[in-house]
Amino acid sequence: MGEIYTTAITVFLGFFAIMNPIANTAAFAGLAGNRDRSEQVQIAAKALLITFCIIVAFAFLGKAIFHMFGITLAALRITGGVLVFLVGYHMLQGGGSDMHSAEKDDGSDIAISPLAVPLLAGPGTIATAMNYSASGGIVGITITVSVFAVLCLITFFCFVFSSKILLLIGKSGLSIVTRLMGLILAVIGTQMLIEGIAEAVRIAPA
Repeated sequence: MGEIYTTAITVFLGFFAIMNPIANTAAFAGLAGNRDRSEQVQIAAKALLITFCIIVAFAFLGKAIFHMFGITLAALRITGGVLVFLVGYHMLQGGGSDMHSAEKDDGSDIAISPLAVPLLAGPGTIATAMNYSASGGIVGITITVSVFAVLCLITFFCFVFSSKILLLIGKSGLSIVTRLMGLILAVIGTQMLIEGIAEAVRIAPA
């Protein structure tokens, strides 16, 4: 039971850092801050529902995708580690990443793009979900999906109360949170990379 709790906390921290609800709240406010409250709730709910469905799909189909394309878990960990590290590195510099940033609203449905994809369900988030779920069997999938559902709920409330949250923490607070999440992400990415390389060396033919 203790191992499950430890895994759940690790998965939560990984997802929390890469989705960064606080920083994404600023993006949400910039995209939907001029809409009325009910419309903001609808946009937030739709974006997070789409995000959740995408992550669940990759969590459950991860191994099938591996077999279909001949991908190994080691390759996923190495690639995912690089992606996660790059997102964290850009956040440490005080900015976003091309993989983890909102594009300018062009009048399309912002709940789908850029909020759901790529802001919330970007390559880093998908790689993280596949890494955690594929390496832990049905227990890993259950923990990954459950933890991500909790994080989506937290993000929803952050979005709905975006104006109050940003007023409370201010620009300097947002910068500190972004850099802290970036550091956590960079470390998680490095750990995934190390595990991937170790696994690749272990399974490589002599």
